[in-house]
Amino acid sequence: MNRAADIVIPELERAPRANAFAQASGKAAPTWLTPLELGSLAAIWGASFMFQRVAAPEFGAFALGELRLALGAAVLAPFFWRERAQFPLRLWPMLLLIGAINSAVPFALFAWAAQHAPAGIVAISNSLAVMFTALVAFAVYGEKIGGRHFAALLAGFAGVVILASAKVAGASTGLAVLAGTAAAFLYGVGVNLVKRKLAGLPPTALAAATLGCAAVVLLPFAIATWPTHAISASSWGSAVALGVVCSGIAYALYYRLIQRIGGNRAVTVTYLVPLFAVLWAWALLGEAPTWRMAIAGALILGSVALAQAKPKAKAAA
Repeated sequence: MNRAADIVIPELERAPRANAFAQASGKAAPTWLTPLELGSLAAIWGASFMFQRVAAPEFGAFALGELRLALGAAVLAPFFWRERAQFPLRLWPMLLLIGAINSAVPFALFAWAAQHAPAGIVAISNSLAVMFTALVAFAVYGEKIGGRHFAALLAGFAGVVILASAKVAGASTGLAVLAGTAAAFLYGVGVNLVKRKLAGLPPTALAAATLGCAAVVLLPFAIATWPTHAISASSWGSAVALGVVCSGIAYALYYRLIQRIGGNRAVTVTYLVPLFAVLWAWALLGEAPTWRMAIAGALILGSVALAQAKPKAKAAA
């Protein structure tokens, strides 16, 4: 999710409306549209880690996170304005809390991690968000977790250990992996809070509201650490792309997918994001993938796939 990101989405449980888009338009969507949109979304969110890798060293974690949040909220603001009547004053403390947990702190953590590890490594750690969502639901809300999920947790943990033990140019990436893993855990907490505290709200407007609240939370830290040196054009371009494309436009595209094909199918984009992140970083930043990254990525993404898989009997039903 880097939200999507960034990647983890608050309204996955509200997606039995698969094909709602097709029904509203009066005709079925072309068969090629869904794969194209899933691939495009994965490419956009994969690129977000590359953009952070470029911009974070000059902006710093807080300033870059603030720019990303503010620009993303601005892009989605029209959706919120259209649905503003559904957001009474009593909801805003919870929106502020979820904005901090689900966007402000994770974005800052990922921006910090981008300064200390290759984009692919940070993207792989982000993939743990889906698994952490299930773990938090089990530990806090008593949702059942079976042997398959337990095996997935062990595999994911092994992947994190392997990833954290990697070294780039002689320097350890352990702290960067821990930062990415912590951000993924916060995504898991945030998703569960949204499901239980803000269910029923229009999803794109909700994304706009939480991104806006997150921008408010991060603003004092961004002001206090705002860079005093000149920022290069490439870093400014990366920051704008992060906010406008990787947060604002990507959220709108993702929620469109959820409404048309359902959350369970839309979340498969999670498996593609690290692949695109590695490819972008390799092609444009010269960060070649390593065997350690491949093994860790296989363990983590395999754990996510295992946790998401449904028993055959349930699938048949």
